[in-house]
Amino acid sequence: MSAMGSYRVAAWRRWLARPLARLLLGAAFHLLSEVRIFGREHVPHHSAYIVAFNHVSIYDPAVVGVFWPEPLEIMGAVEVWSKPGQGFLARLWGGIPVHRGEYDRALFETVTNVLRSGYPLLIAPEGTRSHAPGLQRAKPGIAYILEKTAVPVVPVGVVGTTDDFWDKARRGLRPRIEMHIGRPIRLSLDAKGAAERRAARQIIADLVMRHIAGLLPEEYRGVYADHPIFPE
Repeated sequence: MSAMGSYRVAAWRRWLARPLARLLLGAAFHLLSEVRIFGREHVPHHSAYIVAFNHVSIYDPAVVGVFWPEPLEIMGAVEVWSKPGQGFLARLWGGIPVHRGEYDRALFETVTNVLRSGYPLLIAPEGTRSHAPGLQRAKPGIAYILEKTAVPVVPVGVVGTTDDFWDKARRGLRPRIEMHIGRPIRLSLDAKGAAERRAARQIIADLVMRHIAGLLPEEYRGVYADHPIFPE
């Protein structure tokens, strides 16, 4: 992994904190549930790319982060940092706090620096948890980042990380979790003028979500149920 840009991961996080968190959380998920990962061969190792996933609950970012073949830089709602347990993990990992619903110039500079420095980045294009399997309409933020960095997007569909996961797990039901990794896609923005660019960004964000929808069962596709893009 190249890290020649302005973003750095502290050595203690790279070599100690993150491997330890992945080991312990991975063991916990395997103990409490049946975990299945599909499409590992599609991951473009040791390069900059965006991992775009469906965000149902607090569990799916952890699942993707723990079981992804290489460590990811992870964005999360700023409220997470003040919650017991979740906040500790966010600080330990070195997550990137996001103020949802606000335009944050410093945040966009940080995430573009992450990608320009050669690190892969985890993003939920919906911008918030759905609390139900159905996909919500994407926010245009992911397209803005792609416009600035031109990196590939790896779509990911996560199944089984619903809000009742813990209730099922603690009763010994071992709910099944699946992570489906799609082929990397490249999307470019070709528009002129502010209004045209805004419209084009939403189209790009929707395209990403349609690829995610194609990796999910029908009941998870939500607003993209009529136009999923299935993997070839």
